[in-house]
Amino acid sequence: MRNYHVIRAIVLFLGIAVLNSTGAGLLAQERKHPLDPVIRVVTKSLRKIEQIPAYEATFTKKELVGNQMIAQKMRMKFRRKPFSVYFYFYGDNEGREVIYVKGRNNGKILAHETGLAGLVGTLNLDPSDSMAMSENRHPITEAGIEAMVANTLADLKEATKYDESVVKFYKDAELGQMMCNVIEVSHPQPRRQFPLQMLRLWIDKKSGITVRLQQFGFPAQKGGKPPVVEDYVFTDLKTAVKLTDGDFDINNPKYNY
Repeated sequence: MRNYHVIRAIVLFLGIAVLNSTGAGLLAQERKHPLDPVIRVVTKSLRKIEQIPAYEATFTKKELVGNQMIAQKMRMKFRRKPFSVYFYFYGDNEGREVIYVKGRNNGKILAHETGLAGLVGTLNLDPSDSMAMSENRHPITEAGIEAMVANTLADLKEATKYDESVVKFYKDAELGQMMCNVIEVSHPQPRRQFPLQMLRLWIDKKSGITVRLQQFGFPAQKGGKPPVVEDYVFTDLKTAVKLTDGDFDINNPKYNY
């Protein structure tokens, strides 16, 4: 009889352990979030750009700054270490040049305008200066593909704390000469944690690099078209380049400082 009670106790213990294990497995399944595969893909894309020490590209942006939509196109040079950026502007700001190198030039942006505005010479601006930010949603310290993807990845991870994320994948979307896979993440209604309705990430199929980020706000009226808040595009991307200090120096004879 005593052995019977011992065996019965062991069986009950094992049964509880199995139930606990099964319950843990079910909870793990319940914790799966629709953004999990998105985060895996975006993380992989981030690792791709982190391995590239320098690149050149045509950077086109459209972004809402305050109540004004800013649209600009520029040629850019980017070097990862030390963090270095050069911009040459086209269009309405044709000829404007901007240089920033982390840890140099007293941490300042070196910029010059053209025409009458260029008469003041080279401007030395703090990255957070109101003039430097007047046409930008993000400071120059966050310029480039890597920061764009890293910031987006952080937002996606934060979003996994909540429900109401709808994910769609699109294949073979054309962007200039590139064929891209597009990830779309949307939210049905505005929440404190979801100030934007939708984002789209365009990932070049050949290189695995994210080449476009679109973010849209919630429409003013239900059923309306979501307004563009940010649209950043990197085309003519050249990663097999060797950029030197001279590419980020106002004394470069090819520049017009």
